[in-house]
Amino acid sequence: MSDCIIIGIAGGTASGKTTVAQKIKEVFGSNVELVSHDYYYLPHNDMTYEERTKINYDHPNAFETDRLIRDIRDLKAGKAVDVPVYDFTIHNRVDDTVRVEPKRVIIVEGILVFENEELRSLMDIKIFVDTDSDERLARRILRDVKERGRSLDSVLTQYTTTVKPMHDQFVEPSKRYADVIIPRGGQNSVALEMINERIKSILR
Repeated sequence: MSDCIIIGIAGGTASGKTTVAQKIKEVFGSNVELVSHDYYYLPHNDMTYEERTKINYDHPNAFETDRLIRDIRDLKAGKAVDVPVYDFTIHNRVDDTVRVEPKRVIIVEGILVFENEELRSLMDIKIFVDTDSDERLARRILRDVKERGRSLDSVLTQYTTTVKPMHDQFVEPSKRYADVIIPRGGQNSVALEMINERIKSILR
């Protein structure tokens, strides 16, 4: 699919990456497919739930990025792929997969999608969503407690022991690879309009 555009959206935890992706999808509709790096967390079937809760999920080694790269290459070549399914409530991958068809616009979203050079090289547009750390923490607490069944203590412990250190070590430095940096994420309508116009021009 030679006219396929790969858009990378990176940024810290709860920065608004998915919101930006959804805003793009609102404009381009069925021409857009979203693939999240989070789907590619490695399975840990050999571990207990308690052991899985202690894994550093914000380190590049937590992901099966090689498989994501293969899938993006296949989508770019016009081939459908079977994307893994990850269940955050049990900290593990499940047996199901989701069939993803090639589309004109493929969005690859995740905190570390700019960290890997090979994955970066597949992207036509790289967007970094830059949101204040206090706001990101507040959003993460709400999301993890409401949607993922976590306790407040576990969210804060994970944030201080792995999320913030890994953000400082890997996520923030990857900002330098971005073509566009969006402050305030999905609320930045001017930046989103500019990105959508750029996508339109490439598609033409």
